[in-house]
Amino acid sequence: MAGFDKRVGTYEEAMAGIESGMTVIAGGFGLCGIPENLIAEIKRRGVTDLTVYSNNCGVDGFGLGLLLEDRQIKTIHASYVGENALFEQQMLEGDIEVVLTPQGTLAEKMRAGGAGIPAFYTATGYGTPIGEGKEVREFNGRHYILEESVVGDFAIVKGWKADRYGNVVYRDTAQNFNPLAATAGKITVVEVEEIVEPGELKPDQIHTPGIYVDRIIQGSFEKRIEKRTVHQG
Repeated sequence: MAGFDKRVGTYEEAMAGIESGMTVIAGGFGLCGIPENLIAEIKRRGVTDLTVYSNNCGVDGFGLGLLLEDRQIKTIHASYVGENALFEQQMLEGDIEVVLTPQGTLAEKMRAGGAGIPAFYTATGYGTPIGEGKEVREFNGRHYILEESVVGDFAIVKGWKADRYGNVVYRDTAQNFNPLAATAGKITVVEVEEIVEPGELKPDQIHTPGIYVDRIIQGSFEKRIEKRTVHQG
């Protein structure tokens, strides 16, 4: 990786510098658009006591669920438990701290962090356990709670295509939390299906400008289906 060329050749290089106790922001929604190989590299490195911000925690044995197996996650800020029995078990047994966060609030925490905004007011969660202990203000007759934004030590992101300058395009619904996560990391690492030459991606196609991206790697992906429903004929 030199100058504007953000490419790295191995996942070991891609996640160089991650340490125990760090905060990781992960893109993806369910199993859609998750940085599965970057997560696997975190698993391989064996770092622990991680604080993770993600919509959910993968499934048993895949995605962020891999990091639960060796209890590498200390705290996770997520919107729901999902299809993950180990996640549910560890939460109920107190082995992991789970901070359940409304999806819109979680998204705004990432966006605001990337924009340099330290906190924001939202009506979501006022009068519920979500708002307990948080500052409350009234605007135009409605109550709002103060939520802090987040900036991670690492942001791990899954894209579709990118050029070597780090400009990234996401495909369809795999966009989800990824563009927000990409802006909110001190070090942002993106894995993609294809790396193209600068100029091959039209400027109006770019979802994440390369200014936000520190490292980019091309990988291959399993693309699982989280829950398959088959019509009985």
